[in-house]
Amino acid sequence: MYAGAADLDHYAHFLQTLLYPLAPKGWVLWILRGGLISMLFLHLHAAWSLTVLNRHARPVKYQSKRDYQIANFASRTMRWSGMIVLAFIVWHLLDLTFGVVNSHVGEMITHTGDEESVKSVYASVVHSFERTPVALFYVVANILLGIHLFHGTWSIFQSLGWNNPRFNNWRRGFATGFASIVVLGNVSFPIAVMAGIVG
Repeated sequence: MYAGAADLDHYAHFLQTLLYPLAPKGWVLWILRGGLISMLFLHLHAAWSLTVLNRHARPVKYQSKRDYQIANFASRTMRWSGMIVLAFIVWHLLDLTFGVVNSHVGEMITHTGDEESVKSVYASVVHSFERTPVALFYVVANILLGIHLFHGTWSIFQSLGWNNPRFNNWRRGFATGFASIVVLGNVSFPIAVMAGIVG
């Protein structure tokens, strides 16, 4: 995106034509999308299964209020942040992949020196983020994604048995750094468009 319209449009065209002519145009991209969708459903199934196991492990609710000094904000809001991120994924696909809510998706353009027209992905992204409610939704959803990723990254080490005071500072730093890189990278695009840096 920051390299300019021609670079982003050609990158998108490259993804559409992965392994062509060994595979028809778009097939490899759809196989990769299928893999991502499968991972999403496995993630949702794992979250649901864990919830059910937790309820069966203690069918009687705690009589006293929970101690939220131990459970941090990220862990307490995991379910809600996950649902909002899922809604964001659906919106993102409708907005920038299928063009249901973005009339610029699918427009073709010929850049200087091109032999064939390519989809104007850059214009689609700019059009999307010029709409303030959409840009703000992307920012909020990605902040929640960061909270979700922080807790998920922290928890994966605990699941592997690395829950030890010697490792906890390292775990927290890694989880914070990973989530921050993803969030800052993602929110930079709508902010750059709204600020007029990209457009």
